[in-house]
Amino acid sequence: MTIATGAAPPARNTPLVLARGVLTGGVIGASLAALVVGGIIEKWPLFAAGLGLPVVYGLLYFLAGVPRRAREAAIAPRTALAMVESVEAVGGEATSDVAVRFVSTVAPDDVPAYRVAFTQDINLADLPDYRPGGVVVVQYPPDRPWRVRIVKRPTPEWEERAAGALLDSAPGPALVSEPPEGCAVGIVTLLAVLLAAAGVVLLFRADLFDEDASAPPPSSAQPSASSSSSTTVVSSASGTVTLGPHQSFLDKGELRKAVASLAKGTDARAALTVVVQDRLLSIVYAPTGSQAPTFGPDSLPYDRFPALVEKARTGLGVGSPQTWQLTVERLTGSLTIRVSVTGTEGAASLEADGDGKVVRRTPAH
Repeated sequence: MTIATGAAPPARNTPLVLARGVLTGGVIGASLAALVVGGIIEKWPLFAAGLGLPVVYGLLYFLAGVPRRAREAAIAPRTALAMVESVEAVGGEATSDVAVRFVSTVAPDDVPAYRVAFTQDINLADLPDYRPGGVVVVQYPPDRPWRVRIVKRPTPEWEERAAGALLDSAPGPALVSEPPEGCAVGIVTLLAVLLAAAGVVLLFRADLFDEDASAPPPSSAQPSASSSSSTTVVSSASGTVTLGPHQSFLDKGELRKAVASLAKGTDARAALTVVVQDRLLSIVYAPTGSQAPTFGPDSLPYDRFPALVEKARTGLGVGSPQTWQLTVERLTGSLTIRVSVTGTEGAASLEADGDGKVVRRTPAH
């Protein structure tokens, strides 16, 4: 193997290296996105997958490299003489061994000399043996000349050669090093990170949007029931109350308060019907002298109305409820409270007596 002194090694952009970059980037992007998305939507299996994916990938990567490492270990290292040009301790001063960075000129027997930098742990007692200008025996893999290691106990033959050798520094400041991965590898790895993360987000976009939709708006932007506006219209024959946004007549006390507002400032009047929807209350009053069956609006069991509506919406098989309406009348003689619900599976209703006890159910059909 001929090494051109000072020549920069080519960047590694082989298809295998690019494919490994894509796979690594995909694992990084997918695992990070799974951790974030799983935490937001509280899907703990997805969160666990984000934790486990890098571990599985690392294990597979290690196992896939076993044959290559076995082949490399089977290749006998090359032995050569080297001249130490500089010595610098870079760590480990608190132990008996210290990490030392060497810059050396390696002079193989059959290829041109070259300069290389490497780091190796050296015992503190042996440091005086490695001074600049000294000649040592080194070994390195034939296909990776930058992985130089000093042989601390060479054979007598090599020890004798090192004792009598005189080496010159290799020309030029360039050092032989491991070929860098080209910019193409970095680009494809980054693209794989972004694409994998986007794929996880898109896959669970419905859950993310549902989470956002179900989150309550900020308290500063959500008007309270007491501050929302309502509209009251009273005439001789009827009265209506329309609530503002974020209010409902199913809220505790809201319906009774609306009925009281219609009667304020007037004599108590008998009603023919009371109709309640989510944000609309309508009362039709009996004309003066009417013989039709009537009832007092203030005598109704308003506290039972929310429970009756809930039973109709969830217990009659209408699917997702779209609209509901509660009607109170006594045209048949006895007071009747009827809740009608319309959903995706059809219409249904239930009836209750004057005390709010359910007496009849008509499921969706």
